Amino acid sequence: MTSSLKVLVVVPTYDEAENIEALIDALYGLKVRGLEVLVVDDSSPDGTSAIVEELIAGGLYGGLRLMTRKGPAGRGWAGRDGFVEALALGADYIVEMDADFSHQPRHIPELLAAVDDCDMVVGSRFVGGGVDQDRGLVRRVITRVANAFARSLLGLPVLDCNSGFRAYSRKAMEAIHPDTLESAGPSIVHEVLVRGRDAGLKVREVPIEFVDRRKGGSKLDFRRLAAGYWWVLKARFFRP
Repeated sequence: MTSSLKVLVVVPTYDEAENIEALIDALYGLKVRGLEVLVVDDSSPDGTSAIVEELIAGGLYGGLRLMTRKGPAGRGWAGRDGFVEALALGADYIVEMDADFSHQPRHIPELLAAVDDCDMVVGSRFVGGGVDQDRGLVRRVITRVANAFARSLLGLPVLDCNSGFRAYSRKAMEAIHPDTLESAGPSIVHEVLVRGRDAGLKVREVPIEFVDRRKGGSKLDFRRLAAGYWWVLKARFFRP
């Protein structure tokens, strides 16, 4: 990756006040040339936006931006708006990740190195060297089942299609047409892969170590999980 190019890390958030400052500090601590951060917050009641605003006002982190969403909340909507803004800001490479440190910033240079010879890179728990660490058996089984369900029904060309830790070239993001993404929730990760496949994008997986969050609570409950399964079923059987 050429050092003069802009890398924008898009971080959708909801109630991540306990993690967001440490995450931003870790991202800038990578010393990746051209790296900037866009936090897309769904009007978190815990004050996540206020923390980011204070960091921006402090001026320590150049290129740190905040988008506070007022519309319908959802991981998918936040991701969509973040992608659209990343293109508007002139990003050459776009990284998406969660704010809870399950996606570890130390893997970002590896994702960016890999995207040099492809269009989209998925940080994967299930390729050689990948690790699904520190979670209970039930959660790991649910993850495997959900992943196999989406892969088999949608014919997705990756082993870890549930991973939301990814890097995109600008070309890839433009081909996905993020302004027209429809998923309200976590199924955005599947929708983006489907669009990338249909656009003929080259996708690679690189191994990551996925760890359970240390602070704050998971947002993935039964309702969101069921909505994700339903989106996959609709995409397989009810779309042209």
